[in-house]
Amino acid sequence: MYPILRFAKELFVHRSAPALGLFETHVSHHRIWPIDIDMWAELNNGRTLTLYDLGRLVLFNRVGVVGFMRKKGWVGTVAGASVRYRRRVQMFHKVQMRSRIVGWDAKFLYIEQAMFRDTDGECTSHVLLRTAVTDRKRMIPMSEAAEAMGSRESPALPDWVTRWAEADDHRPWPPMAE
Repeated sequence: MYPILRFAKELFVHRSAPALGLFETHVSHHRIWPIDIDMWAELNNGRTLTLYDLGRLVLFNRVGVVGFMRKKGWVGTVAGASVRYRRRVQMFHKVQMRSRIVGWDAKFLYIEQAMFRDTDGECTSHVLLRTAVTDRKRMIPMSEAAEAMGSRESPALPDWVTRWAEADDHRPWPPMAE
């Protein structure tokens, strides 16, 4: 089940947080609850992605894109993700999450997020997301979405982001096609 109460809590906690510039980092803090763990009493990999949703949605709210997207009837959708899990996160641990927009290409907006343990500051996981802006009929070109965000040009994407995007473009679709 999607953690609606947690999402409401994040919006409440950050309701008075100052607006962020388009490329600034949103920082949030989360505790790992029993509903977040797997059978090894560690943060479940699927729940990790759900927690990243919470950070990303508040980031979008703080950079001011939620309002104009609603007005235009646009929604954001995840079009791809690459996740690295590196350190265990156990029940009741607290983590700091950092979320930021990296930039965009013609079709996609790239976002990176990372979780760090509060106890030692060690990074536990990192995700690179490729997201799209859509309406009911089509994907919105990023040039149009960027202009609506108040920006015309993306900063240069880091090499590791462009290499990942290029590799994903070579991935067969549909998968496991004969």
